[in-house]
Amino acid sequence: MIKLTVVIVNYNVKHFLQQCLHSVVRATTNIKSEIFVVDNNSTDNSVEMLQENFPQVTIIANKENLGFAKANNQAFRLAQGEYVLLLNPDTLVEEDTFEKIIRFMDNTADAGALGVKMINGKGEFLPESKRGLPIPSVAFYKIFGLAKFFPKSKKFGSYHLTYLSNDEIHSVEVLSGAFMFVRRTVLEEVGYLDEDYFMYGEDIDLSYKIIQKGYKNYYFPHTKIIHYKGESTKKSSINYVFVFYRAMQIFAKKHFKARNAKLVQLIINFAIWFRASLAVVKRIFVALLLPLIDFVTIYAGVFAIAKYWEINVLSERTSSFPLEFYIIVIPLYISILILSMAINKGYKKLIQLHRTNRGFLMGVVLILLIYALLPESFRFSRAVVVFGSMWGIIAVNAVRYLLHRSPYSTFHFEGKKQLRTLLLGEGEEAHRVMKLILNTNREIEFLRVISLNDKEKIVPADYIIGDISQLKEIILIYKIKEVVFCSQAFSYKEIINYMELLKEYNIDFKIVPENSNALIGSNSIITPKNHIKAPNLITLPANKLKKRTFDIIVSILLLISYVFTVWFVKNRKNYFNTIFNVLKGRYTWVGFVDDEPETELPTLPEAVVSPSVLFPKELITPEIIAKIHQEYSNNYKLTTDILVIFKSFKKLGC
Repeated sequence: MIKLTVVIVNYNVKHFLQQCLHSVVRATTNIKSEIFVVDNNSTDNSVEMLQENFPQVTIIANKENLGFAKANNQAFRLAQGEYVLLLNPDTLVEEDTFEKIIRFMDNTADAGALGVKMINGKGEFLPESKRGLPIPSVAFYKIFGLAKFFPKSKKFGSYHLTYLSNDEIHSVEVLSGAFMFVRRTVLEEVGYLDEDYFMYGEDIDLSYKIIQKGYKNYYFPHTKIIHYKGESTKKSSINYVFVFYRAMQIFAKKHFKARNAKLVQLIINFAIWFRASLAVVKRIFVALLLPLIDFVTIYAGVFAIAKYWEINVLSERTSSFPLEFYIIVIPLYISILILSMAINKGYKKLIQLHRTNRGFLMGVVLILLIYALLPESFRFSRAVVVFGSMWGIIAVNAVRYLLHRSPYSTFHFEGKKQLRTLLLGEGEEAHRVMKLILNTNREIEFLRVISLNDKEKIVPADYIIGDISQLKEIILIYKIKEVVFCSQAFSYKEIINYMELLKEYNIDFKIVPENSNALIGSNSIITPKNHIKAPNLITLPANKLKKRTFDIIVSILLLISYVFTVWFVKNRKNYFNTIFNVLKGRYTWVGFVDDEPETELPTLPEAVVSPSVLFPKELITPEIIAKIHQEYSNNYKLTTDILVIFKSFKKLGC
């Protein structure tokens, strides 16, 4: 007799599905079971992957996307197991998960269904592991935020049952459809999933029907699973608001008395517009945040410059700026600059400094043209415009640099995020995954390996660091931001335990299944790219002009601020000469320094600093410098020069 039927509905998540099935196969080793995968017309070759790698799986390949409920019901009708498990493809189960929950259900006669403790891809507990029914009062507390503000209150915390311990067994009202373990006899008694729901709500509906028949739903925390997408659903999006609350409306209409149903409908309708309005307001605020910061920063500097000019220059002529200059003219100047930057797409979250600076300079030209056409009585001060513009270009770049460096900011420079990665594995598999990481289309700033068992020393000694008992210390000392597990070296139970143990460090976890070329993480799949040799972009005429213009602008700014900046460079004697040599074209600020003579690189003027300063000193060797210079040449970007200048300011005196 088959003990367990596992049902997974898949739609275009091939790599998640593959990893999920690896964990399911491990967990069913000692259990007589059957596995169904219902594919809702995926276009990512999921079916081909199943046929090639999982011959034991029964595949139901739909020709259209039928939705979650209909797809599950297709498999339910064929199920023969004593227990049926609804399982999301973006989950990962421990090796003993099924044995534990079967044992509990066998010994608990009143149990109709069971859910387990779920954590997300960062090791954090997912509150949807246990929930209460969305009756009118509970729905009200959830929708209007009272549940969030009073989580330990039995009254207000009833939606996610936050007043109950996450580590104790409880009888609960609603289980999650991501992992819902049901007796097949109960499933047939209450009926399958309600197909009126397309997405969301089916699990609430089924949980409620089980309770109505006199059975209990249990939350069982003595085993854990990862649910990758549990934390990544965009719950602030307008689309989510409408889809989720529409599901609640269907539930209320089906199961509540007419009076209560109308009350819930009223609450939900109000909530839809309330949440949608919040989403719109949030988007507007986010869109205006950076222009507002620019306005305040530029205004503060221009105001100070104008006051200085008024006190030290105009006063000698017994003249001064009128109040209108400060409250009307300067804001108008700045508004023109901001509008020009906006037109040039300088306000995207992915910061492109060339667009920002181009927009700013176009705005300055426009202001000077307007200034030239104004009557004499309206020309307050050309000097304030010029010096204010110099301050503005420095300010907008500095603001973006600080935002990029801030851990709380969502604004970052265009380019690849540099990662500090720790790989946990052993032997040949660790070496394979190490090469896989290096071949992904990402910039790895730091990569080290904790090898559990590498007697043959396959992993290069330079990459080995410490052992697994020092994991926390290594993460703190080396500021690790990404931990990659080789699943061959660990049980899934161990991986989940490590993730939960390290959740406080805000780390991105990735898992590489055996024989897989994918790094699987929280709502992300990273695969190696086919690299094509890039051309020397730095030799293109447009980039030559851009680089020369950048050298001139930086030199002028350094000359203007010389009396201040000279104190920040190490070689002060050569600083002034270096600036003039760059202006003359003899030097370039950023380029090839200390490179091997045989390296094939385009000819550039002698460089003051090298892009290698962006990398940790301990990694720098002549071979690495050559690779950095080649990459800089092949993929030249102005943002790289700006970052190098900021990073190596002390070295600008040569």
